[in-house]
Amino acid sequence: MSIDAKGGPRGAIIVFDGACVLCNGWVDFLLRHDRRGRYRFAAMQGAAGRALLARHGLDPEDPASFLLLEDGRAWTDTDAIGRVLRGLGGAWNLARLMSLVPRPVRDALYRRLARNRYRWFGTTACRTPDEAERARFLD
Repeated sequence: MSIDAKGGPRGAIIVFDGACVLCNGWVDFLLRHDRRGRYRFAAMQGAAGRALLARHGLDPEDPASFLLLEDGRAWTDTDAIGRVLRGLGGAWNLARLMSLVPRPVRDALYRRLARNRYRWFGTTACRTPDEAERARFLD
């Protein structure tokens, strides 16, 4: 893992819920569509994910936010999702249209989904990356 000037991992990092079926589907989607290998991942259940959540004021025991760390900044919720999609390039740049919906409305819808994700989509064993994916995961 490369380290930046502040002692943190270098590159764009997505902290996700490794026990959530929906969240694992999001990671699978990104692994398929992120052809440049821009995004790395940290499950919130792992040491790196827990530390990153705590460092950015999110409770690792009750994560209701999506966290993206990139270029020394942190984004959460729908701002983070939109930024990740735009980072894929191509047609995914249409994610800019999300900004037409006011952030409080977008984030309220996202938080409703986040609060109900286990009930609506279920849970799974925490994701274990295969050998080809291992370099994209912090722990």
